[in-house]
Amino acid sequence: MTAQTIELESQLDAIRQEAQAAIADTETLDQLEQLRVKYLGKKGPIPQVLGGMGKLDPADRPRIGARANEVKEAIQGDLDRKRTALQSAQIQARLESEAIDVTMPGVFRPQGRVHPLNGTIDQVLDIFVGMGYTVAEGPEMETDYYNFEALNFLPDHPARDMQDTLYLPDGNLLRTHTSTVQIRYMENNDPPIRIAVPGRVYRRDTVDATHSAVFNQIEILAIDEGLTFTDLKGTIKVFLQEMFGDLPIRFRPSFFPFTEPSAEVDVKWKGRWLEILGCGMVDPNVLKAVGYDPEIYTGFAAGFGVERLAMVMHQIDDIRRLYSSDLRFLNQF
Repeated sequence: MTAQTIELESQLDAIRQEAQAAIADTETLDQLEQLRVKYLGKKGPIPQVLGGMGKLDPADRPRIGARANEVKEAIQGDLDRKRTALQSAQIQARLESEAIDVTMPGVFRPQGRVHPLNGTIDQVLDIFVGMGYTVAEGPEMETDYYNFEALNFLPDHPARDMQDTLYLPDGNLLRTHTSTVQIRYMENNDPPIRIAVPGRVYRRDTVDATHSAVFNQIEILAIDEGLTFTDLKGTIKVFLQEMFGDLPIRFRPSFFPFTEPSAEVDVKWKGRWLEILGCGMVDPNVLKAVGYDPEIYTGFAAGFGVERLAMVMHQIDDIRRLYSSDLRFLNQF
């Protein structure tokens, strides 16, 4: 064994000792990774030592190569053990820092409540779903076709003035009723149909104690063979009895462009008649607009404002209270 071979072995032993000491002093995983690159990377000290093997006697080269591999494996072993120890310490420190003292009193967070509008919507939908209806929804931004034309509103019909709304620069508008969903649903589904449609609608109303330019509606639609006004009256009666109990109900003749005949429905609430909803048999022109044959299919529809129901049921005197986000008001529900 030559002096140069002895020198290379000494260099490898020194690298091993230096790496061992550095790894032992490491405190973080990032530092440990830096040491791995320093000692085992392509530019580390071991490859530099192996670069001098060309000057060795051929008989000594395997000895230096084997010794270099021993040093690399020893350093890798030190790194793995140190990594395991650091990871365990990290986990233990996290467990200690995140530990919960179950003997300490909990932090009080007041429980939220369902908004009276949402509660009313949920109650109404539960009733209709129980009668076999499916909940359907649609866009609040609509075209004139879906909001008016397909629902039998002629371009110059006075009923359009009653449902004036917000018109957008692209020719679209904000829907004035949830009846738009009836058309969209019928275009994509064949009878029989029974849907309940909740949603926000927009009209040019002066805001006061009983009116709002933005409010919520729920509408129902049933299409099938042989449906009559009697089926409509029975459905409305069951719904109102579920909502208000066994109260007197009356139907008054009315007009809606998309139903014929049409009616307003009142309940006798606390000694006086209170208008609750509008309804009627689906106009044949509406059925034709979606490709249904009015000689085969008939249907009925009904719609009402959620705010009015909520105000009646909870004895609220001003519709604006429903939108104020005043906790003094909301905490009562």
